[in-house]
Amino acid sequence: MSSLRAQFSDGLKEAMRAKDQRRVSTLRLILAALKDRDIAARTDGRNEGVGEEEVLQLLQKMIKQRTESIETYEKAGRIDLVEQETEEREIIESYLPRQLSASETRAAAEAVIADLGAAGLKDMGRTMTELKTRYAGQMDFGKASAVVKELLSAA
Repeated sequence: MSSLRAQFSDGLKEAMRAKDQRRVSTLRLILAALKDRDIAARTDGRNEGVGEEEVLQLLQKMIKQRTESIETYEKAGRIDLVEQETEEREIIESYLPRQLSASETRAAAEAVIADLGAAGLKDMGRTMTELKTRYAGQMDFGKASAVVKELLSAA
């Protein structure tokens, strides 16, 4: 059992004791999504379920979904739903490692490009794959992709 999984279970128990319904429902969503991923992994022959890296990717995907929902609800004037999605996003973010700043993301991208000897946009996929491996859960890969594209274009 990964340490993140233990944190989710402990957090759920704490939230239930504190009667924090938003945290309870958000953690149940995370645990349900993890269970789905574990089942899919077992059908692929990985009996131990998904690893820590995939858990981090799942959390980032959930954060991205919340961010998109917030934008949609803001346009529709649904402030109540904006608050709900914002709270959920904050709860999910609390389980991610510290996010790299823009300058740290750029430095990480430059380091990976140098390590791989990447030269040109043809190496974009390889570079992004390596960034995701090294920095899972620590950066916004949408923004990182733009930095890598800029750096590789200049190469």
